[in-house]
Amino acid sequence: MKHLCLLLFFVTSLTRGAVQPDSTIKPVDSLRLVRLDEIVVSASRVSERLMTSPVSIERLDERQIRLSAQPSYFDAIETLKGVQLLTPSLGFKVYNTRGFANSTNVRFVQLVDGMDNQAPHIGAPIANALAPSDLDIERVEIVPGAASALYGMNALNGLAQLITKDPFTSAGLSVSQKTGVNHLSSPLTPARAYSETSFRYARTLGPRLAVRINLTYQRGYDWIARDATDLNPNANLSLGLTGAANPAADAVNSYGNESANRRSLTLNGQRYVIARTGYFEDETTDLRLNNLRGDVGVFWRIRPALTLSYRYKAATLDNVYQRTNRFRLENYRLDQHGVTLESPSVQIRIYHSRENTGDSYNIRSMAENIDRGYKSDNQWFSDFTSQFLASTRAGQPVTDALRAARTTADAGRPQPGSDRFSEQADKLRDINNWDVGAALRVRSWLYHAEGQIEPTKVRWARFREQTGIQLLAGFDYRQYVVFPDGNYFINPDGSDRNLVYYKIGGFIQASRSFFGERLKLSGSLRLDKNRYFDARLNPRLSAVYSLQAQHTLRASYQSGYRFPSLFEAFSNVNSGGVKRVGGLRVMSQGIFENSYFRTSVDAFQAAINTDVNTNRLTAEQAIQKNKGLLKSNTYTYIKPEQVNSLELGYKGLFFGQKLYIDADFYYNVYRNFIAQVEANIPRGSQLDSVAYYLADRNRQDRYRLWTNSKTSVYNYGASLGIRHSAGRNWVVSGNASLARLDRTDQGDGLEEAFNTPQWITNVGIGNQALWKGIGFSINYKYQSSFLWQSSLATGVVPPINTFDAQVSYTLAQPDRAVGPLSIKIGGTNLLNRPYTTFTAGPAVGGFYYATITLTAFE
Repeated sequence: MKHLCLLLFFVTSLTRGAVQPDSTIKPVDSLRLVRLDEIVVSASRVSERLMTSPVSIERLDERQIRLSAQPSYFDAIETLKGVQLLTPSLGFKVYNTRGFANSTNVRFVQLVDGMDNQAPHIGAPIANALAPSDLDIERVEIVPGAASALYGMNALNGLAQLITKDPFTSAGLSVSQKTGVNHLSSPLTPARAYSETSFRYARTLGPRLAVRINLTYQRGYDWIARDATDLNPNANLSLGLTGAANPAADAVNSYGNESANRRSLTLNGQRYVIARTGYFEDETTDLRLNNLRGDVGVFWRIRPALTLSYRYKAATLDNVYQRTNRFRLENYRLDQHGVTLESPSVQIRIYHSRENTGDSYNIRSMAENIDRGYKSDNQWFSDFTSQFLASTRAGQPVTDALRAARTTADAGRPQPGSDRFSEQADKLRDINNWDVGAALRVRSWLYHAEGQIEPTKVRWARFREQTGIQLLAGFDYRQYVVFPDGNYFINPDGSDRNLVYYKIGGFIQASRSFFGERLKLSGSLRLDKNRYFDARLNPRLSAVYSLQAQHTLRASYQSGYRFPSLFEAFSNVNSGGVKRVGGLRVMSQGIFENSYFRTSVDAFQAAINTDVNTNRLTAEQAIQKNKGLLKSNTYTYIKPEQVNSLELGYKGLFFGQKLYIDADFYYNVYRNFIAQVEANIPRGSQLDSVAYYLADRNRQDRYRLWTNSKTSVYNYGASLGIRHSAGRNWVVSGNASLARLDRTDQGDGLEEAFNTPQWITNVGIGNQALWKGIGFSINYKYQSSFLWQSSLATGVVPPINTFDAQVSYTLAQPDRAVGPLSIKIGGTNLLNRPYTTFTAGPAVGGFYYATITLTAFE
């Protein structure tokens, strides 16, 4: 209590004399003009005008959310300029900007009122699990591109800031009910209902105290991932067995037939690659969506410009999620306590996040261990071999013999939906070892403290007046703690003590205006230190030049570093005979030095099969002939990755502020990409026998190691956004974004996949007051096809063409204590043409909804 009192006294003294906001100024609620005084905070960590922000920033406010054709503000983010959406689940959506996307975007930061809402063990945002509800969101700010100079850690690709409503100015009770339907005309399931109920209550208790409560409950049926494309189509090409005849087929969303579940069998003098049968995802997992999230806050205005607040947020999730494998999150729990002290010149924030994966499980491990549970790999392949040989001796064609062999080997296999299948699945959900079970059992914690001060705003005001220089400084400390569960994480010292991983950092920023406020120069320097790595500097320089009040040019250059996440540093996952190991020396020493690239091992084994099948060599002759294909692993222990980014931009208003144009161009250079390399270690110490070990899957250990690419990657892009207020409440908007991978200087094949469409465009038209309280909007989205590469699956994502639309009705209430009743009816992907946003992801069909919202003012 003594330290808290001293802290309050310190901040109170700093804020004395601060300029007080004019509470009599009311915001104009209109979409007809783009106001010059629109404020953002994320670009520079201080309040500033949108028109003069030093970097590109996208803003989504309440007016735009009401007019959007999407069912929620989180969905509406997809329509912002330069934003790429990934949909692992109906209840879980991931955003990325400017390339190098993946389904757990560790290079993109998502803040809620300044607090990071990431899952600690992943080190990445967990979508909208702890996000504000539609009733409580005030605005969203997206900073595409590097933001490490001010935010550090993971902000290499971008940052999203979700800002909630102030309970002092937005008091009252709000209730919303959203009802929808999806899976219309689906061949895999009947139409399914969706329900989302939201509640918000905020109340002031006198002039200095306010409370706020939010609660959102979602129920539905998830999108289904059932892509049957074969990821291993050429495994038996030398035998002419392709397509449906390929006995090593590996369908994208079928699990239990991957590389770890295949063997090369010599049958009748020929080498066949054979895979176990596997199960499709929707046969293996529960697809019911059942998510609950909420928050409570207490806000104390110590002084008119000084507020102390406490927030508690919690969520429990039941939905599908994707990383290196697909997961079912079940009873997954995440919560966060946070305390914030804010004034116009000082901010201090402390928060603590906890994560418990509950009863979650790995869908792939579930499928392959159901297979292995009724029959071991050795027994299955033995049965397959015996039946194949018997069938061919009886004169059956090879393709018929292969089918008969599979039928015999699969005898007794549990069938999806049967009691036996369910019993086996329930058993595997509680076994925390993916070699024999499927459970995901992770408990982790995140502790974070940060503060920032603008000394020239209050105490050093005279310095600012004399020099024109504005200063901002800040610091942060973050610590990750994870319980070593023995499957996902272990403590490398051999003990059962918790793993601890921390970093500390700070920044200073200075800015000054010249030429009568027309030119503003800013510079910032950030220093971050991680427990396992040397300190790294992240600088940023920017210039904004106002040609006129309504036309500005901007330029910025910055560099950023990203330290490995907890998972990339410390993971120790057993998964189907493959161990995924963190890249720190304490985790992977001895593995890098003694392993061979899996790509070379696969090429070696394929060459052996070809020589045996087509050139009639013996297995030993083929091994000796092709052993030169084996390549030793040349990668080593993980280190931070880096980006250098140059950005140019323009903002302009025309025709009496009715036409708004925002354009930008960027060029990035990435070095030391953190990615994974697959490598195998022979089980044996005789060097002259290495080729024989690596020719046999049973005589080698397989690893997937976190490391750094040796390649420098160059990418560039541009975007253009236009919004026109055409009069009579009509708004026409559109944006287009270009993203290109320019070149790589070495091409070592390990660089993190770009995974980004070349073009993303949105075109929309709407009118929120078309006639007697009726409004509408329509949005068209186009996304070009692109190559998706990941350790789970690689393939081409087809182009996306979708229409979203909504019609709304607002009924004004004569009683001023009751706000308007609003009804919104709409749909996304109106034409119900299923699409995927990434390979192995679910097919997203049409979603049709109706939302009723009622607000009662305090």
